[in-house]
Amino acid sequence: MKEQKDKEVINSFLHAHQIETIFNEPLIPHLSLYSFEQGEIICSQGDTAQYLYVLVEGKLKIYTTSAEGNTLILSFKTPLEVIGDIEYLRDIDIINTVEAVTHVHMIGVHYSYLEKYSKDYSPLLQFLLDIITRKFTIKSQSLSFHLFYPVEVRLASYLLSVSVDESDPLFNEHLSINIKDTSNLIGTSYRHLNRVIGKFCTEGLIERNKGRIFIVNREGLRMMAGKNIYE
Repeated sequence: MKEQKDKEVINSFLHAHQIETIFNEPLIPHLSLYSFEQGEIICSQGDTAQYLYVLVEGKLKIYTTSAEGNTLILSFKTPLEVIGDIEYLRDIDIINTVEAVTHVHMIGVHYSYLEKYSKDYSPLLQFLLDIITRKFTIKSQSLSFHLFYPVEVRLASYLLSVSVDESDPLFNEHLSINIKDTSNLIGTSYRHLNRVIGKFCTEGLIERNKGRIFIVNREGLRMMAGKNIYE
């Protein structure tokens, strides 16, 4: 993680996402721009929550880990997204682990400054309310997606989410996925998921070799997935 307080860079991100007004004047000097490399952990499940982060560039992976050590990917996030909002408002420890899928830039501020300068600042509170309600809406859509769409559609959506976009300099069509975690995420059995992966290979959408998947026909996956609900 790298931290910088370059006001011009921070302001450029705020302007690009049209969120200049959500932070009031006393709070702005305490904003920092945090950079995370691919694979770096932003925050870990169960740790004490300290920062509110606004994702302004890159992609995040959010997952939870059971007491037995099993990992379940919950979602992928792209800008504009907020990390630490529910923890801040409910005063609880970090709910899920957040990891950088690509190089990530986030504007962050310590909770202590939020309490001191922006606890009752309505534009920020409205922004957090909008973000949180959107999260619940996406969760509801995801549950409906699991009920109404076949595994083929769900797997195509997942593969598109977990792979880095072509425009990213770190773009790579090679994926290492945990079949058990993936089956849990998209709501199917381990065996059925393996059958669908085999079907995708036969149809020329992907190739599978030694636990890794190579996307052969990305456009074909897009056509099958329709709207990518895991982002």
